[in-house]
Amino acid sequence: MKIQISEHFTTKKLLTFCLPSIIMMVFTSVYGVVDGLFVSNYAGDTAFASVNFIMPLLMAFGSLGFMFGTGGSAIVAKTFGEGKKELANQYFTMIVSANIITGVILSVIGFILLKPVAILMGASAEMLDYCLKYGRILICAVPFFMLQNVFQSFFITAGKPDTGLKISILSGVTNMVFDFLFIGGFRWGVTGAGLATALCQIVGAVIPLFYFARKNTSLLRFVKFKFNKTVIFRTCTNGSSELMTNISMSLVNMLYNGQLMKYAEKAGLDGKDGVSAYGVIMYVSFIFVSIFIGLSIGSAPVVSYNYGAKNSAELKNIFRKCLVIISCIAVAMVILSQAIATPLAKIFVGYKPELFNLTVHAFRIYAISFLLAGFNIYGSSFFTALNNGFVSAMISFLRTLLFQVVMVMLIPLVFGLDGIWSSIILAELLALFVTVFFIFSNRKKYGYM
Repeated sequence: MKIQISEHFTTKKLLTFCLPSIIMMVFTSVYGVVDGLFVSNYAGDTAFASVNFIMPLLMAFGSLGFMFGTGGSAIVAKTFGEGKKELANQYFTMIVSANIITGVILSVIGFILLKPVAILMGASAEMLDYCLKYGRILICAVPFFMLQNVFQSFFITAGKPDTGLKISILSGVTNMVFDFLFIGGFRWGVTGAGLATALCQIVGAVIPLFYFARKNTSLLRFVKFKFNKTVIFRTCTNGSSELMTNISMSLVNMLYNGQLMKYAEKAGLDGKDGVSAYGVIMYVSFIFVSIFIGLSIGSAPVVSYNYGAKNSAELKNIFRKCLVIISCIAVAMVILSQAIATPLAKIFVGYKPELFNLTVHAFRIYAISFLLAGFNIYGSSFFTALNNGFVSAMISFLRTLLFQVVMVMLIPLVFGLDGIWSSIILAELLALFVTVFFIFSNRKKYGYM
């Protein structure tokens, strides 16, 4: 059943429309987990800790793709809602072009600065070589990583979330196959992991380029355009919350790693074990949180379209249904996470008993935050879809940077290592208060309540 963003959505229809986006985000997270599994079990705990240590920096580069994708798709979908189809395609082509140029520039800068930045972040001597081997490969693939992230949003706006899902699955399978070949077969360690990930990003970027470059059955295709600085600025400001979310997560992850090295040693553990345990938690939490992100990304073009069409009745309908869906998912996630903590830790780090026990304990504390995270993720995405980049960025900035930084610095002073694992819960709770405030204060302006 083909569903258009202009339709009225029942709960079933909304879930059907968003499901490809949810699966796409989950699958993207899963193949990242496969990287970690192979590195941990074939290259050892030092290599695993090194990959997790440098990964936040690499994700920060790729986050600009999310900015162009989410901010741009909101503008393009709103333009469709206003009935300006040709202009929407011009904006789409221009945004993708700007993303490619930005990616190439970032790749060059990142390659030059990778080593001094890794040292500045606190990479130990034994970890630095692994960080550079893995990081240099993925820095070269940054333009493709950014494009992959851009197209994840635009396939939904184009009315082809199922096509986006198929490409994501193909790129994920590419990553898994080459992980098996390069790491498990050739024993290339972190170099193999980097090459496998880079190849999957190339697949996820190049296929959509060819798809939109020719005539297709979607709402979007590449056309001639005139560069419009105002639209690019609006794209960047509107998508700034997604940029802020990803960069903030990267910065906070770096801070977590530093705190874990410090407090794990105070607790009589190997500091590297703290980083490894956090790495496992991040891999698994990415899968869980990606469900919320997929729902938010999937429903965003529908919100943008109806905002452009001034259909407040449908805005109310979508908003209410999404909140109900998020509530159900959040409760299920916490119950599931408590049940699977032990087997998951065994898969990743079962070869080292003290690291295994630390990971199980830490994940069970951290997982309580899933009760709250979905509402904050959706709140930020919702305001991006309404073309209100300021409110979206404020929610994102406070949630992913300020509150988490404050909590992870203060709570461990009282509770030690457990304070690090629980700091995310308090940060999400504070962010929820902010999200609720903005939702209620803007309800009359947009008419979604």
